[in-house]
Amino acid sequence: MTAAVAPIDHANRGARPERRPFTPDTRIWQDTGLITFSLTAGSAFLLQTMEPTIAAVVDEHSTFRTDPMGRALRSIASVMTWIYGGDEALAEADRLRAMHASLNTVDAHGVKHQALSSGPWAWVLHTAIFAFVEGNRYFSSEPLTEAAKESYYREVVQLMRNFSVAPKEIPASFAEWEPWFRDQVENHLQATGVAHDYLRVIRNIAPPKQIPAPLHPVWRAATTPIGRMQYFFTVGTTPEVIREKLGLTWTSSDERRLRALGWVIGRTVPVLPERIRYFPIAYEARRLERDRARLRRILDLRPM
Repeated sequence: MTAAVAPIDHANRGARPERRPFTPDTRIWQDTGLITFSLTAGSAFLLQTMEPTIAAVVDEHSTFRTDPMGRALRSIASVMTWIYGGDEALAEADRLRAMHASLNTVDAHGVKHQALSSGPWAWVLHTAIFAFVEGNRYFSSEPLTEAAKESYYREVVQLMRNFSVAPKEIPASFAEWEPWFRDQVENHLQATGVAHDYLRVIRNIAPPKQIPAPLHPVWRAATTPIGRMQYFFTVGTTPEVIREKLGLTWTSSDERRLRALGWVIGRTVPVLPERIRYFPIAYEARRLERDRARLRRILDLRPM
């Protein structure tokens, strides 16, 4: 049985909450663009592929099997636009809603699924909350406080508003979100063929269509270690109950290795040059903000 959601209280706001881009003073703006985002993006997508409606729609419409690299790059670029795109962020949210409006299907049991059904549409962003918290637990040298988790949660609520997520799908606080999320994972998510296909795909990344067939062995030799590492991070940062549902093996030795790698990553990434530490869209947004700040200082000093 699925736990009831105590929705965010919008009564004091009257009209539907405002959609607005993120600004540099938010945690989501500071952290989403870090390269460590990719380390838990896999477990977030795995959780999405186990939601019945998302699984059915992805099974019929997604290119993750035939063009995994292209699909991953497009997804990362889209997410970075949500956070760093300014007004373009809202346009991207609208584009995705319009694109998903026609992504409907009927599964093998005759059940109809719509990509924009309120629960599945919200679930994608709920997995982002999980990925952020889990990523911080393993790959950061500064553990999140409960207050920081609550603050970040409120920022993701704003992201949900930007994507027109139904208020009924949004728990009132991070403290209420945690048990609600666990209930969804334990009682709603299912072991799907799409989830197993995704794990297979990330372990052996198919070469892009642009690479000639004679170079495929070179591609596989270069990407096999990357695929194995992505699989390791995906399985390791996935809830234990999900590993059990999917029949995945995760040993105490695996956990120690993940924590050791996470310790190194959490202390290495912060000292990398900014251009390497952040994905390109995030880096350019940060650089633009610094340029604007410099201009503002010059304007403030101009003779009047």
